[in-house]
Amino acid sequence: MVSAAAIAFTAFQLIGAPPAVHAAASYYVSTSGSDSNAGTSTGSAFKTLQKAANTAGPGDTVYVLAGTYNQKLKITNSGTSSAPITFRNYNTDVAVIDGTGLSVSGMEGIVQITNASNIKVQGFEIRNYKTSTNGNAAVGIFATGAGSNVEIRNNNVHHIASTATPTGSDREGRDAHGIAVYGTSTTSWSNVTVDGNTLNNLTLGSSEALVLNGNVDGFSVTNNAIHHSDNIGIDIIGFEGKAPNSSLDQARNGVVSGNNIYNVSVQGNPSYPSTDYSAGGIYVDGGKNVVIERNRSYNNDIGIEVASEWPTKSTSFITVRNNLVHNNSYTGIAIGGYDTQRGSTTDSKIVNNTLYNNDLVGQEGGQLLIQFDTKNNIIKNNILVASSSKILIQNQFTQNSGNVVDYNLYYGVGGTSGLTWNWKTSGYTNFSTYKSSTGNDAHSIVANPQLASPTTNFTLNTGSPAINTGNTDTSIIGSTDLAGNARVLGGIVDIGAYEKQ
Repeated sequence: MVSAAAIAFTAFQLIGAPPAVHAAASYYVSTSGSDSNAGTSTGSAFKTLQKAANTAGPGDTVYVLAGTYNQKLKITNSGTSSAPITFRNYNTDVAVIDGTGLSVSGMEGIVQITNASNIKVQGFEIRNYKTSTNGNAAVGIFATGAGSNVEIRNNNVHHIASTATPTGSDREGRDAHGIAVYGTSTTSWSNVTVDGNTLNNLTLGSSEALVLNGNVDGFSVTNNAIHHSDNIGIDIIGFEGKAPNSSLDQARNGVVSGNNIYNVSVQGNPSYPSTDYSAGGIYVDGGKNVVIERNRSYNNDIGIEVASEWPTKSTSFITVRNNLVHNNSYTGIAIGGYDTQRGSTTDSKIVNNTLYNNDLVGQEGGQLLIQFDTKNNIIKNNILVASSSKILIQNQFTQNSGNVVDYNLYYGVGGTSGLTWNWKTSGYTNFSTYKSSTGNDAHSIVANPQLASPTTNFTLNTGSPAINTGNTDTSIIGSTDLAGNARVLGGIVDIGAYEKQ
């Protein structure tokens, strides 16, 4: 008779031993380390970032000690959803990844994540990665291919640059990014988080400081500070041909929230004419199903733009709410294609924003610029305070249709005299005539919004006519105002980005 133990042993042999479980480990990198070390303590640290990346597996953390690392970091190993691989600075150490003198091949990140999932990159200073070769693109942190559950947090990315000479009539070939996520596969990038980073002093040419492009489905871009760079701050892009399947070539289903974007402009950028003011603090170009809320965008060329540069292609289902947009050169918020050869903006919502003193360079962008082929959009509960141009709304395309404009408050930095609404073929300086002629703004008012201090504090004073006069449609106004307070107090929403009572 065969014993039960023998049977169990035979079954074990047939089935095989259970798979080995990787025990989470910590690895260390130091400027004084050696790649022949075990890497498992500060005293036996690796020398290079790449040795650590090649060694780390699910659940592992790579700690980078204080110092300057003149190295690239290529991440291709994946973690798991319950055991990600983390790359971060050690304790509070300042770990600098410096690109001085390193080559750039094509579009390349000094930190690059390629087809890897469950990755965290946090706490680094990343700087001085540059190219002067037309057609190459230097990137601070670059995720390319496809993957899921990637977090890029609390990094300081600066002085990433292309100094190439643009070529051709379109001034092409000068490109760089601070942080870029490119979905280039039929499988998407999903659950991407870009949070708490600082990006500044970037020389971007035709590109953007922070961009999600192509097959990216599900993202959160939050609490980043972007400033002093020569093109767009945040860009959510579709239809550029980055994904092999055109039906998936569209960044979608995401949130852009809590970001602070200022001093981004193409002025002095050789990729653009000297008369151009086209750098948006936040830009959606071909994206879909994106909420843009509780951001501050100021001293840029354009505050926020929701548009499509691609003929017959639409940017759609975008909600822009509870944002503060002020002192931007060309316009505050723009929607639609910038000329008749572009695409459209449809089924989007511009609600509860405060737009103050935009349109500063005499190009008649107004506070709200409604461009070519905008259809079925809702524009409600916004405070619009005109600059010295006195233009509140600029809409000169007769093709635009189905747009609902109402429950807004209008004023000017110089008072009410000469305020102008340009709507299709006519300009109106009389509010009553504008309303009766266009059918817009039946419940809107012209009045001083009584902002606390328009240079520093855009909250409402007690007694403001914006209080309790908005349209309380809870499906579109969001749950919190710009300050994070409840969006509805006293039963009716206030007009503008801040709730008073």
